[in-house]
Amino acid sequence: MSLLRCCSSLGCPDRSLDETLALAERHHLAAVELRTLGGSMDLPAYFASKFQTPERLARHLRGSPVRIVALNTSLRLIGGTPAEREELVAVVEWAEALGIRWLRVFDGGRDANAAELAEAAATLGWWSSLRRERQWRVEVMVETHDSLLTTPALDRFRTACPGVALLWDSHHTWRKGGEDPLATWRSLRPAVVHVHVKDSVGRPSARHPFTYVLPGDGEFPSRPLIAALQADRFEGPVSLEWEKQWHPYLPPLEDALRAAERCGWW
Repeated sequence: MSLLRCCSSLGCPDRSLDETLALAERHHLAAVELRTLGGSMDLPAYFASKFQTPERLARHLRGSPVRIVALNTSLRLIGGTPAEREELVAVVEWAEALGIRWLRVFDGGRDANAAELAEAAATLGWWSSLRRERQWRVEVMVETHDSLLTTPALDRFRTACPGVALLWDSHHTWRKGGEDPLATWRSLRPAVVHVHVKDSVGRPSARHPFTYVLPGDGEFPSRPLIAALQADRFEGPVSLEWEKQWHPYLPPLEDALRAAERCGWW
């Protein structure tokens, strides 16, 4: 089974929408997820400046061979702010016009304790009520980023928030949580709708106790994970999240995609 391979615009933050889609097409990727465009993280403002209305954007993208599978926001379920909620609401009309199914939100928090989980459930409740009221089709997926780095934490979260959809950052549960990705996948599989992959070595960088490297140059066990995703017929995007927006030392996204292709990393 072939994977739905994808990349994040976080890896090419200064490119326009059309340039981002063209890059993906050159590397035979079927999809992209958007976080930055034209040097801006304000996607609604970028879309409005270039296309004026969601309907015009939808017409512009009609027939594109590359799908936009997610718009990524900064809302944290735990510790989120009113501004973050406003950001999430602002992207909805653009996602709806494009038929995008998922908006990314973060977990937030530190250790997924009872108080944090209650706050996460309340934030999801706010979203669900608003979604029903306004009859939106788009839904949120929660990235495993801050407090949801181990299977026990994720188990507690899924119990507190039944039916939640996950964007599994497989690198974070491995590097930060210390878990074998195959074991994490077996536990999370029913809830995962989107997967992030990236590679690193255990050498400190400016922001982390590890350093991101080109796919295949690091220690992340990608091949067993990809084999498991294929064996289980995972249909969601498997996305190279190349974090050049946050780590300027990284080479261009195009170099990362070439490296992944060259060594069969994914």
